[in-house]
Amino acid sequence: MRYAVQAAFLLITLVAGWQFYRFVLHFEDPTQPFVQRPPSVDAYLPIGGLMAFKYFVMTGNIEPVHPSGVIMFIAICGVSLALKKGFCGWICPIGTASQYVWMAGEKIFGKNFRVERYTDIGLRSIKYALFTFFFYIIVFAMGTTMIVMFFMSDYYVIADVKMLKFFTDMSVLSMWVIGGLAVLSLLYKNFWCRYLCPYGALLGLLSRWSPVKVRRSESQCTHCGACTRSCPALIDVEKTEVVRSAECFGCMTCVSSCPSPGALDMTANTGKTIKVLKPAIYVALLVGLFYLVIGIGVVSGKWHSQIPVEQYERLIPKLRELTH
Repeated sequence: MRYAVQAAFLLITLVAGWQFYRFVLHFEDPTQPFVQRPPSVDAYLPIGGLMAFKYFVMTGNIEPVHPSGVIMFIAICGVSLALKKGFCGWICPIGTASQYVWMAGEKIFGKNFRVERYTDIGLRSIKYALFTFFFYIIVFAMGTTMIVMFFMSDYYVIADVKMLKFFTDMSVLSMWVIGGLAVLSLLYKNFWCRYLCPYGALLGLLSRWSPVKVRRSESQCTHCGACTRSCPALIDVEKTEVVRSAECFGCMTCVSSCPSPGALDMTANTGKTIKVLKPAIYVALLVGLFYLVIGIGVVSGKWHSQIPVEQYERLIPKLRELTH
């Protein structure tokens, strides 16, 4: 079920990416047909999303340049707060691609390698350091006026196109970095997600407050170790009563690998009782909440960018001149 959901979201992302590429191509070559810009590409501007979220909290308004960015930011954070780090485990296309790579590495080498414990802890601190840096700069160092000025800049208007060009017109350095990450991901499970993703660090911290967690029943557990061996987040599930780790992304691989009925379940703490969430229910809640927030954005008219086409006609030809 998880592989199917991941594949569906990856396909949606690829289709949106292709559509956006054709949208930009029209302004580079007017003989190409005009294609509508897909709003969901703003999800690839997470720093802008965090700035827009601060702006929303401070003013009550959603900035009109890349409005879907803050809608997606709220949806992703909301899902992680309510349903563990489920976005990373079921929806995130980067997480899915990373998973495909380490699974390929497992096939090629017969196993994935594991970083020594204390080195692993040190490496994991990198993503939290990166998140802390961006959080401090945006939340504390940047005032509302400074954020508004950034939103009004040509650079921010065209930031989505800048992100596209990072992949379509990749520099030699970028190619080496991405190639290096790909090799490391072949060898180590979820290398990018585990050690470097600042977005994942934020979602992991939020997920600590989630009422939804994997729980193990000591009376039903046979201590076969299947849950620990199968966990892609390298959590020692067998020795944990409740999986509270910020690394857990709710993939339920440990649950599906458990041979003992009732020994391991995804559960929701309602405050009075612990409810078992069947996989289908968990997925329905996860995807439903994600699209509920997006739906509110669409219905309220805060989903589509208000950038006029003339702005893209003016800015795309001088894209290389626009810097921070």
